[in-house]
Amino acid sequence: MNIIRIFGSRVLFFLSEIGAFSILVGRIIKSLPLFVKNIRLTSEQMLMMGVASLPLVVFTSVFTGAVSAVQAAYQFQNYVPMRYLGTAVGKAVIIELGPVLTGLVVAGRVGASIAAELGTMKVTEQIDALDTMALDPVRFLAVPRFIAGLLMLPVLTIFANFVAIMGALLVALIFIDISAYTFLNGVKMFFDLRDLFGGLLKSGIFGMIIAIVGCYHGFKTTGGAEGVGLSTTKAVVYSSVMILISDYIVAHILFG
Repeated sequence: MNIIRIFGSRVLFFLSEIGAFSILVGRIIKSLPLFVKNIRLTSEQMLMMGVASLPLVVFTSVFTGAVSAVQAAYQFQNYVPMRYLGTAVGKAVIIELGPVLTGLVVAGRVGASIAAELGTMKVTEQIDALDTMALDPVRFLAVPRFIAGLLMLPVLTIFANFVAIMGALLVALIFIDISAYTFLNGVKMFFDLRDLFGGLLKSGIFGMIIAIVGCYHGFKTTGGAEGVGLSTTKAVVYSSVMILISDYIVAHILFG
């Protein structure tokens, strides 16, 4: 009986979490038409999520492209002509590595920041003060972050794709002895706009996930400083898991 009771309580908790999360998503969507009144807040969030994340994304992307070139060259050896190295790296980066790794990096940086900021506001009763003044916290706090995530993740992904391919090109030139023309011609040979737009669609979804999950755990923070730390951890972990799950779903729909 104890096992059944524990299992039942877990199921009820999971369902209540899904319900609360869905309500927040619905409130964000309902408030979207009013975002023009908060354009300054949205611009600030775009600056924080996009421009401030760019150095970390670029640094990560350089080595993503480099290791992709090394691994592809190792697997192609004696099996596939090296002129297809650029094709393999370009496809992998544009479809999968660029969007997913950018999403995970931004989830660690921005998702944690959103949860910590809103969590601190929650435990210090600043969000309750907004309610008292008849100001909707979702409209003023969640919607600008949602729009910023939706818009800036694809932009960051474009930078990540370019830098990763340039990193792979550098490795190909120095260590694999492949000319720039051969490598870039391989990238161009099988380039498909559907791959690019599919990757950007994924990154937009990842941006929404990061913003919503961060806001959700920030809004439900309790327990002072310890609660803020717990919410921050949950935001990063749940965002990363949901990014990987949604990556599979979108990839299956677009490329399956």
